[in-house]
Amino acid sequence: MSGFDKVVTSYADAMAGLKDGDTIIAGGFGLCGIPEGLIAEIKRMGTTDLTVVSNNCGVDDFGLGVLLQDKQIKKVIASYVGENALFEKQLLDGELEVELTPQGTLAEKMRAGGAGIPAFYTATGYGTPVAEGKEVKEFDGRPYILEESVTGEFAIVKAWKADRYGNLVFRHTAMNFNPMAATAGKITVAEVEEIVEPGELEPSQIHTPGIYVNRVIKGNFEKRIERVTTRKA
Repeated sequence: MSGFDKVVTSYADAMAGLKDGDTIIAGGFGLCGIPEGLIAEIKRMGTTDLTVVSNNCGVDDFGLGVLLQDKQIKKVIASYVGENALFEKQLLDGELEVELTPQGTLAEKMRAGGAGIPAFYTATGYGTPVAEGKEVKEFDGRPYILEESVTGEFAIVKAWKADRYGNLVFRHTAMNFNPMAATAGKITVAEVEEIVEPGELEPSQIHTPGIYVNRVIKGNFEKRIERVTTRKA
């Protein structure tokens, strides 16, 4: 196989090089489209002092929430944290630093980081606690706040399909944050449902080019539902 082959066969190889104090950019929305196996490997490794950048932090016993159980996370940059009691406890006890960020701003922080843009202006959050301590500038008479982009030592994403060269196709809710996160890591690891040979993916359907991706692993996904809601009989 070509030297462009990025497929690894073990989670240990997939997350090799992760160390204490690293920043991890994680894709997904709620429990949808999350790299379940890569998160489990980080828990197994016991890596600590981590900064995690993600839309949310999972639930108590699934997703990124499992990394809170042994206090592996030092800081979370997220937009929604309302489904996790352990998260709440660690925050209130002063054991976890949290930087709440509007959802669109968070997505743009990842995208801008991947594009090499260090900061950008946005009107979102002006006049709220989100803007505290941040530079304000007017454009066409409207105030905007300066937001810094984010990058990490690792980005972990979940895709539907990948080829061996690391080209990725996302599906449905996994389109939330995964494509942006994939560009923002020095090392990007993709956990995928199916790996195909180069040339099998329609070029126009590829969401993330393989140039951004360092490692690909085939995963087995539980795809847990975050909150089951059914109508009354």
